[in-house]
Amino acid sequence: METNIATKQKEKIKVKKPKLYKVIMYNDDYTTMEFVIEILMVIFNKNQIEAEKIMLDVHKKGKGLAGIYSYDIAMTKVTTAMSLAKENGFPFKLTVEEA
Repeated sequence: METNIATKQKEKIKVKKPKLYKVIMYNDDYTTMEFVIEILMVIFNKNQIEAEKIMLDVHKKGKGLAGIYSYDIAMTKVTTAMSLAKENGFPFKLTVEEA
């Protein structure tokens, strides 16, 4: 008695991790420190201490790192933050760059 045994070949699928992107905040002479801290806590999920440290980097060094995310998340956070800034009359600037 003959049996036909089929063997399956396993294909190795390589899944690339998505590239990560930095969200950079820039200092200006109009956006308040309180607003920057609020944005960092509400949109970027930072605690009070982290938010104050990043805000001070922005204030003293001219820019600060708000976080590192996948592209879509980074762009959503930037768009949301800049919309809130515009609604509040601030010229707040953020950019996204490859990490």
